[in-house]
Order: sequence, then C-alpha cells, then structure tokens
Amino acid sequence: MNAFGLIQIGLILSSTTIISSLQCNHLPLQQKKVIENSLRLLDKMGKEFPQQCLREKRSFRFPTQVLQLRQKETVGAAIEEIFQHIFYIFSKNLTLAAWNGTVLDQFQNGLYLQIEQLEACVIEKHTQHCRSKEVSRLKLKKYFQKIDCFLQDKQHDLCSWEISRAEMRRCLQLIDKMTKKL
Repeated sequence: MNAFGLIQIGLILSSTTIISSLQCNHLPLQQKKVIENSLRLLDKMGKEFPQQCLREKRSFRFPTQVLQLRQKETVGAAIEEIFQHIFYIFSKNLTLAAWNGTVLDQFQNGLYLQIEQLEACVIEKHTQHCRSKEVSRLKLKKYFQKIDCFLQDKQHDLCSWEISRAEMRRCLQLIDKMTKKL
C-alpha cells in the first residue's frame, strides 16, 4: 500500500473516532429524546390501563441502586442493559397484547438504535468498576426475569402485558431522571 493510501485510512479512522466521541458526548441529550419518544410510544401503543387488570397489578421492585452509581461508564452500562432487557421483553409473544403494531415497531426500533449507540460509547475497561458493573447486571437480570416469569405464568395475557408496559414506563422514567443528573 502506498503512502497516500495509508494517509487516507488514517484520516478515515481519526474522523470516525472524532464523530463517535462527539456522539458519545451528546449521549445524555440523545437518551433524553429517546426516552421521551419511547414513553410517548408506550402510551400510544395501547389504550388506558384496563380496570380489570388493577387487582393483578404487582411491584417488581426495580433495583434503583444500579442507576445511582457514580461512574458514567457504569451508569451507561446499566442503561444499555435495561434497554436490552426491555427490547427482549417486547420482542416476545405479543399476540394477546392488542397493541398497535406500527407503534410497537417504532418503539423497538428506537430501543435498538439506542442500544447500538450505547454499545459504541460504553467503554469496557477492566477497572475497579468492573465488579459494580457485574453486580448491576445481575440485579437487572433478576428484575427482568421476574417480569418475564410473570408474563409466562399469566400466559402472556392482556393484563400481564399491560402491567409489564406500565413497569417499562416506570423504568424509562427512572432512566430519564438519572440522565438528567449526569
């Protein structure tokens, strides 16, 4: 390869790094927009919470301490993990949910794009924060497993989906509250 080719590759790599770091610097603003849009889509996806589901409502106890960590990388990793779990749950057996499919697709696409952005920005360093990342990851996994088991136990019926939708709304609101502090 000639010197001109090496210079071109170098320029491309450096501009990609600069663009990526600029996007990562604006991540809290992007997250705010994604969360606002996701909350709007969650509301638009279905109707009001059905009265008959009120007696089935339950608390899954979101592990709020995973969003109260001091390191931006650790919080970013926790938010990425939350988005991945929400995406997974909303990619399951939705036949009884009776939601607007187009809005659901928009919701899933927004989550997917944000997961991609977070993956690009979250730096996986093996530092002293690695343990706190793993503890957060396990707490979140346990939390979302409760929701997944609830959906399975209720055979993915309408009420279980509506309760899960309300819980996902709460998760997104907690993330929004945390990103405002960053």
